[in-house]
Amino acid sequence: MTTNESNQTRQRIFNAAQSIISRKGFSAVGLNEVLNAAGVPKGSFYHYFASKDAFGTALLEHYFETYFADMDRIFQNPATSAHDALMRYWQLWISNQTSQVECGKCLAVKLGAEVADLSESMRLALQRGTAQIVERLEAAISKGVEDGTVTIVTTPAQLALRLYAMWLGASVMTKIARTHHTFEEVLLQTRSLLDNQ
Repeated sequence: MTTNESNQTRQRIFNAAQSIISRKGFSAVGLNEVLNAAGVPKGSFYHYFASKDAFGTALLEHYFETYFADMDRIFQNPATSAHDALMRYWQLWISNQTSQVECGKCLAVKLGAEVADLSESMRLALQRGTAQIVERLEAAISKGVEDGTVTIVTTPAQLALRLYAMWLGASVMTKIARTHHTFEEVLLQTRSLLDNQ
């Protein structure tokens, strides 16, 4: 098998897994279900991943790479102010979390509480990934302060962490309440924090 074919097979496994795990969680999903959905023979799984735990870690790393690329596209758009880019990011967060398409859902939200106590390697992958999200938010907030479109009373680092924690919490509350009201409230709070109101 060529490197390209191997990469394509890994990608198929990741795509199938993200869709299924976004619905069911990590622990409830068997490898057979993922491999059947991906059209990959069971025996070849261990060619790509040493264990289910290693697979979960690789899945999270792959997910975050894609997520970072999406964030960079939003925040590095020269035609958009930093403030507008930040608000676009949160609007897309709402769209992804309220979408009927499971593969668009955030794996950090879905798996954060579930796997943090079960798998140290997956917890560390989540920690690295979420830290890089917060760093990108911090950079966008700093850019907004510099260009005058964002006015804050705290440091960009503190605000980035606060906002990310608020949105993670809102995502969980939205799942529990099955209503979008929490997102509406957090969006108002976010706008207020970015505009120092």
